[in-house]
Amino acid sequence: MKTLEKISDFFGKYMALIVLVVAALALFVPRTCLWIQTTWVNYLLMIVMFGMGLTLKLEDFKLVFTRPKDILIGCLAQFTVMPLLAFALGKVFGLDAALLAGVVLVGTCPGGTSSNVITYLSKGDVALSVGMTSVNTILAPILTPAITYLLLRTTVTVDPVSMFLSIIKVVIIPIVLGFVINKLFGKVTQKLVKVLPSVSVIAICLIVAAVVSHNAEKIMTTGIVVFAVVILHNLLGYACGFGLGKLLHMNPSKTKAISIEIGMQNSGLATSLAGTAFPDLAMATVPGAIFSVWHNISGAILANIYNRWTDEKEAK
Repeated sequence: MKTLEKISDFFGKYMALIVLVVAALALFVPRTCLWIQTTWVNYLLMIVMFGMGLTLKLEDFKLVFTRPKDILIGCLAQFTVMPLLAFALGKVFGLDAALLAGVVLVGTCPGGTSSNVITYLSKGDVALSVGMTSVNTILAPILTPAITYLLLRTTVTVDPVSMFLSIIKVVIIPIVLGFVINKLFGKVTQKLVKVLPSVSVIAICLIVAAVVSHNAEKIMTTGIVVFAVVILHNLLGYACGFGLGKLLHMNPSKTKAISIEIGMQNSGLATSLAGTAFPDLAMATVPGAIFSVWHNISGAILANIYNRWTDEKEAK
């Protein structure tokens, strides 16, 4: 078990680098990853979500009642800032219908477990981060399809009902199952939680490899535009979250949590939904895959920056 924990620690520590290497391999030598089928994406995401459920406790939801204002601010920002940024950037850069749909899906998805990890590394308010992620994920079956439909209804055909059912199946059921198992078999799951980072990283790598390798030629022909949109979307999300925290006079730890939660999305869910909601738009899965790679890199860098901010405050 100790060996597995060491391996898991390694995966957690070098997640950004590992995902980047896998993405580069899938993009430049796609034949090495073509054995990973895109039909696996939903099942791989279910594994990640089940792992998230295993880490949740009732205490994580008590925060909703003890600090409702903070949670409400995070939820409102999550489902307004990122969707509107996505739509605006897609229009400004003139993305075609498929890529626009993919970018908007990334924006309308809730934050993922990566935001909780990066908040912890940034010495931010982890309880607030977990609370926002949990509540946003629960709201996602309603808000993600609804907002996507409102933004894209004049561009592509959106089926909000199928998106709702997909989120229930791929996200909510695995999380609830993990939560229940954790509640019933807490002692066992506490040991399993220590090796979850490696499982999650492997699943994320397989999702990225599948999507990138099967769309490598199209990604290369798309050029730098889609990369620029994804990077700007993520960075502007961080900046808006930081600005919101400052505007509302939040302390540094809360500001960090808000900033990271808004900027980091559950891009795996966006990739999964793109395949389900837009089966005729193959490129719609690409922005989510690129975001999966980039936000882990930017998150690691941001954690170092926010750590220095904390240190300077403490020094003063």
